[in-house]
Amino acid sequence: MKNQATALLGLLTESSLHAGAGSSVSGVDLPIQREGHNGWPCVFGSAVKGALRDKAEEVYGKDQDRDEVLVTFGPETKNADANAGAIAAGDARLLLLPVRSLTGTFKWVTCSGALERLKRDAKRMDLGNDFSFDPPKPDLKDDEAIVSEGTGYLFLEEYRFTLIEKKGELEKCATDLAKLMERTEAEDELKKRLVIVSDTMFTHLTQAAVPVNAHIALNSDTKTTQDGALWYEETLPPETLLYVPLLANNSRKAKKDEQDKALDAKGIRKCVLDLFTGDNKPYLQLGGNETVGMGWCAVEIVEAKGA
Repeated sequence: MKNQATALLGLLTESSLHAGAGSSVSGVDLPIQREGHNGWPCVFGSAVKGALRDKAEEVYGKDQDRDEVLVTFGPETKNADANAGAIAAGDARLLLLPVRSLTGTFKWVTCSGALERLKRDAKRMDLGNDFSFDPPKPDLKDDEAIVSEGTGYLFLEEYRFTLIEKKGELEKCATDLAKLMERTEAEDELKKRLVIVSDTMFTHLTQAAVPVNAHIALNSDTKTTQDGALWYEETLPPETLLYVPLLANNSRKAKKDEQDKALDAKGIRKCVLDLFTGDNKPYLQLGGNETVGMGWCAVEIVEAKGA
C-alpha cells in the first residue's frame, strides 16, 4: 500500500478489562462493548486510539510541541483544524476467549470465523510471509471441539464437547497465534490449551462465559451499603487475546519551512510501535477502572520486516 505502513498489535489481558458500552442490557448495568452483527466482545477503535495517545503523552511528553504526539494522533480539540492525525487504529477484535474447564484450569477457545477474520486482516495489513496465517477450516457440530491431543469429552463451563484430535493443524495454529502474545512460553501454552469450537458455540460462550461482577458502595460512617448503590459490571477476563490493526499514513501537518521534515508513514508507525519497545515497557492500559488495576494488556507487535 503506497504511502502507508501497517502492523498488528496483539493484546493479552493481564487483568480484567472493562470497555463500557454505556447502556444497560439484560440486567447488567455496565455491559462491555460488543460488535453489532455477531455480539462478540471488542474494544472500539476510538478507545484504543485514546489509550495509545495517553501512552504517547506519557512517553514523549504531554506539554511539548512534539510531532510524535501531534502529528501521529492529531492536535487537541481546540486546534482540531490544524491537521488530522496520521494513525488509524481499528477495533480490538476478540481472538481467544479463556473459558473455565474441568481439565487444565481453562482453555483458550476460538472458532473458524474468528481465525478466518484474522487471516483477512493480516492480508489487508500486507504482512506477507511475516504472518502467513492459514488456520484450520473445520466443519463442526455445536457439541464438537478440536484439540491437539485428547479423546473422549471436554467440559467448558457446563457444556460437554466431543473431542476431535488434529495435532498437526492445531500445533501450527498455535505457533502462528503465539506471535500475537507477549509471553515467552506462549506457544507451549497454546498447544496445551487451544480449542476450536463451532462459530455458533463460540458466540454463545462470548455471552455466557464472561464474568459479571456485583459492586457496592459503602456509607463511610456506618460501613453499610448505601441505598441503591448496587450494580453489576461485565468484564473480559485475564488471559483474553485481542488484536488491533494499525495503519499509518504520511504526516498531514503542513511544513513550516524547508527544514521542517514531515514524518512519512513508516515514521508515524515507528512513533506508535516505539511505545512498546526498548526502554518502554510493553504494556497498555485500556478501558475503564484504571484506579483499581483493570485493563492492563501485554502488547506484542507483528509487522512486515522491511515494509
